[in-house]
Amino acid sequence: MQVIGRAILRGMKDRELYAQILGIGPPWAVSDVELDVKDGSVEVHVDARDAKKLPCPECDKTCPRYDHRARRWRHLDTCQFRTILVAEVPRVECPEHGVHQVKVPWGEEGSRFTALFEAVAIDWLREASLSAVSRRLQLSWSEVAGIQKRAVARGLARRPALKLSRIGIDETSFQKRHEYVTAVSDSTTGDVVYVADGRKKESVEGFYESLTPTQLEAIEVVAMDMAGPYISATRDHVPDADDKIAFDRFHVAKLLGDAVDKVRRDEHRAFMKDGDWTLKGSKYLWLKNPENLDAAVADSTFEILKGMALKTARAWAIKEHARFLWHYVSRAWAKRAWTKWIGWAMRSKLEPIKKAARTIRKRLRGILNAIVLGATNATAESLNAKIQRVKRMACGFRNRKRFRNAIYFHLGGLDLYPDGYLLSPCTHTRV
Repeated sequence: MQVIGRAILRGMKDRELYAQILGIGPPWAVSDVELDVKDGSVEVHVDARDAKKLPCPECDKTCPRYDHRARRWRHLDTCQFRTILVAEVPRVECPEHGVHQVKVPWGEEGSRFTALFEAVAIDWLREASLSAVSRRLQLSWSEVAGIQKRAVARGLARRPALKLSRIGIDETSFQKRHEYVTAVSDSTTGDVVYVADGRKKESVEGFYESLTPTQLEAIEVVAMDMAGPYISATRDHVPDADDKIAFDRFHVAKLLGDAVDKVRRDEHRAFMKDGDWTLKGSKYLWLKNPENLDAAVADSTFEILKGMALKTARAWAIKEHARFLWHYVSRAWAKRAWTKWIGWAMRSKLEPIKKAARTIRKRLRGILNAIVLGATNATAESLNAKIQRVKRMACGFRNRKRFRNAIYFHLGGLDLYPDGYLLSPCTHTRV
C-alpha cells in the first residue's frame, strides 16, 4: 500500500509540476504524465473534461460543448527528454458562429508547438540558420520555416500604423542572373517596412498603396538610386514628390566611379595593342577615395599615374571634384556649382563621363534635394549589406517568399513572439 501511495503522490506531483511549467489553470488540468525512457520522450496529457461550457473563440460568449478533437504540441524538453503536450481540445457550438475549436492557453491556433517552444525557436533563428536550428531542435526544415513564417505574420499583424517621414528605397540581389527584390526602409528607425519582388514600378507601388493619404503626405524625403521605375512610382503617389526625391552621394559616386572605370578599360585596351601596360593593375587606385589608399602606393604609383597625360587621369579628376560639391546649404549655390561641373564634364570629350554628366543633369533636382535636406540612403545601403549576410547565413533561399520572410524576421523590427509565451511562471529571456 505504501508503494501504491508513493506512486500516486509522485503522479500528483508530476501533474502539478507540469501544470506550473505550462502555466495552465481551470478549466484545464494535467491529467497524466507518461515517461518513455526508451523513446526519450515525455507525454503530458491535458484536458478540460469538467467544463460543460467554454468561451467561443470568435465572440468569447460561453457556449455548450459540442465534441472534442485530439491534438499534439511539441513543448520544451524536460531535461534530455523530448516533451509532447497531448490534449482533447473541445469544440463549442455557438448560436452565432457555429462550431469552433476553443483556444488553448499554451499555444496559438494553427501551430503544433507551444508558445514557449516557438519563443525559444525564434531566439535560435535570430542567431543561426534554419538548417542549424532544425538540427539543434530536432525538427524538420519545413517545421522551422513554418515557425519563422508565423512569427513574421504575427509581427506584421501587430505592427502599429507606420509613421514615416524619411524613407529609403533600394534593390538587393536575390540570386544570380539579375534577380532582385526591392526593400523600403524607415531611415529614422533603420527597419525594413516593405519588401517586394523585382525592381519595377509595381515593386514600390504596392508599398505606397498600403499607406493612407495622411501617411503619404507625412513623407518628407524619399532617398533612392536614379532608377526610373522608383521615381515614377513615387511621383504617382507621394504629394510634391519632386521636392522629396533625393539621390544621395553614394549613388552619384557609384555612377561616376563606373564612368571612370569605363574610361580606364577603354584606354587600357588601346595601350595593350601597342604593348603598353601602364594601366595594368590600377583599377582600384582610380576608384578608391585617396584617403583610403595605402600611403606608400598613393605617394608612388598613383602619383606617377595622375601626373601622366592619361584620359583616365582626367576622368578621375572630374570625379574627384564632384566629391566636394555636397557641402552647400543654399540650393542656389549648390545648383550653380553642379551646373558648372556638368559643363566641365561635357567638355571633357570622354564619352563615359559625358554620359554620366547627362544623367546627373537630368536628375539634378534630386541631387540638390539630397544636399539641402541632408538626405542619405546610408540606412538602406547598410540594410542591403545586412540582407546579404542573412542570405549567406542561409546559403541562399528556395524562393523569394522565404527570402522576404527572412528579411522581415531579421530586419523588420517586428514583435515576433507568440501571445502568452510569458504567461508561464518560468522565465524566458529574449536573446
